[in-house]
This record gives sequence, structure tokens and C-alpha cells, in this order.
Amino acid sequence: MTPLNRLPGQANCDRRGFLAAAALAASVLTASRPLLAAPPTMKSGAEEAAARLFRTLSPEQKRTIAFSWDHQDKDRGLLRTFVSNNWQVTPAHIRSDFYSAAQQTLAREVFEQLVAPSWLPKFLQQLKDDTEGKPWGNELSLAFFGEPQDKFQMVLTGRHLTLRADGGSLPQAAFGGPIFYGHAGQSFNEKADHPGNVFWSQALLANRLFPMLTQDQQKEALVAKAPAEAAVSFRKDKAEIPGLAVTDMTAAQKNHLGLVLANLMEPFRTEDRDKVRACLEKRGGLDACRIIFYQSGDIGNDRVWDNWRLEGPAFVWHFRGSPHVHVWVNISEDPLQALNARG
Repeated sequence: MTPLNRLPGQANCDRRGFLAAAALAASVLTASRPLLAAPPTMKSGAEEAAARLFRTLSPEQKRTIAFSWDHQDKDRGLLRTFVSNNWQVTPAHIRSDFYSAAQQTLAREVFEQLVAPSWLPKFLQQLKDDTEGKPWGNELSLAFFGEPQDKFQMVLTGRHLTLRADGGSLPQAAFGGPIFYGHAGQSFNEKADHPGNVFWSQALLANRLFPMLTQDQQKEALVAKAPAEAAVSFRKDKAEIPGLAVTDMTAAQKNHLGLVLANLMEPFRTEDRDKVRACLEKRGGLDACRIIFYQSGDIGNDRVWDNWRLEGPAFVWHFRGSPHVHVWVNISEDPLQALNARG
């Protein structure tokens, strides 16, 4: 019998991560429960550290990395909403003489507060692998938008990473806006089992749903070609979302999909997970979503779908596993929210 956390021909998922996701799944599934969400505020750990860092900036530093809330970049448009798989929001790397040692420490504190403690080693491994072993912050940059006493956001960017701390300044959006995470574990073109990739366990868990589906459900869920990976803007008409509707799933299938979503949220701080749940419930919960698996990009032709997504109204979690992992996340209470993304 195939173990619970393994697909044929695939490496084990991290068992502790699997159990943690299981603990989160129940709260994801019950859309009718009273909301106990505690979304980020300016008193949250990451935001408090970001505000302290902002207050240490010299006028010269502010001219380089501090912008108005609605700053427009000539190449990227509204810079605060931009997201990409590999970019620098400002030219100065965190680990450079542009920042003092104390400022570098504060930037690291913001980062550590944005991720779940159990996932911090995995994010650090990703950053190490994707910068060819360079020290933390060597190829990360940051920017500030607005002022801590008003609308405020700190954006942290680099290869395979875009994270935000905004304290609810953009109240309709989870994560303060679109985010990105990814990893090229041991090579750019990964093998079918993605050895060393810290995020591949998310895809393994999602793929355990596929054999639970009937043949008709599999035909509905499986789409021939994946869209452009950065195509995670919200659709004007939810009827255009392809894939298998969650409302057409059995209770057991829904339970597993709830586990998948909990596992996707697990790497991030509690406040952001709560905000994701609040946004999702505002737009109809998991029952308003569809699961899509893509035939294109199936590394090894093993029918373990490397590319897949969970999508609903104002909700996109797109996992691109070929040739290595890129994950694009865009979640809001507002289906009209703009997105500025680049693949």
C-alpha cells in the first residue's frame, strides 16, 4: 500500500508538515463558523520591526528605498503591487554597506516574523540554494511605501521571493497584496521527484487528491495547457474558471482539498493565514473554488502533475513545478483588485 504521505515513485512529504497541515484543515473547511481571524496590524511582529527599521533611515537612504503609497515606476507601474519571480524592488541589497549592521538585523527580523517558525529553516535553505550559497540578504532588497503612522508597507524581494508587511493598510488583500515563493532545489531543471525542493511537498499532497477523483471528475479537473505562470489576475467572470468545481466533490474529497489549502498556508505567519481564510469565506469559501491540474509540464510523464492551481473568485494559488517550483499567490476580498505581475 502506498504510504499516506507518498505517491508512487515520489519521495516522502515532510511528516511534521503533513500533521501541521491536518491540524489547520478543519478551520479551512468550516465556512459557516464564526470568524476568529486576527489579520495583521501595525502591532504585529513584522510590522513593528518594519516601522522601527523605517525610523532608522537617513534622508539619503529614504531617497533610494522609501516611496509614496501610490508611487508609479516607469517600467513596473504601481510599484507597490508589482510581483515577479526574480527581481529587486530597489538597487541596494540588504547585506551591503548601504545599510548599517543594526538595520540589516531589523530587516532579518521582519523576514523571520513573516514566515512560520517551523518553516524558517526551509526558507533559509531556499535562499541559500537560489543564491549559490551566499549569506542571507546578499541578494535581497527592500522598499517602503507610505508612512508607519498612515498607510504603510514594506516589500522584501529577491530571486524566488516576494513578501509584504503592511499591517492591514490594504485591508481587502491577504499578504498585503500578491506574493511569490519558489525554489530550484538541486538544479534549474529538476527531476520528476524534485530532490531537495523545500516546497515540492505541497504538490505531492495536492496530487494525492487526483486518484481520489472519479474518471469523470479527473476529466473535468485535468486541463491540457497551463496558462502563463504570472496570469494570476482575478477573472471578471467566475464561470470562466476551468477545472473541477469543489461543489461537485464528495465529503472525503473536500476534506483532502481542505488539507491541501492548509498545507499551502502553513509556511506563513498566523495572521496571514487568518486573513486568507477571511478573504476566502468572504467570497464563498472553498465551495466557490475549482481545482485544476495541467497536463503540460509533466516532468517524467508520470502523471504526478507538476503544474496545478486552486482558483476561485478573488483567489488564485498557482503552483508551477516545471522546470522547478514557482508559486504565485493572489488573494483578496475584492475581485476587482488590480495586479501587476511579470513572469
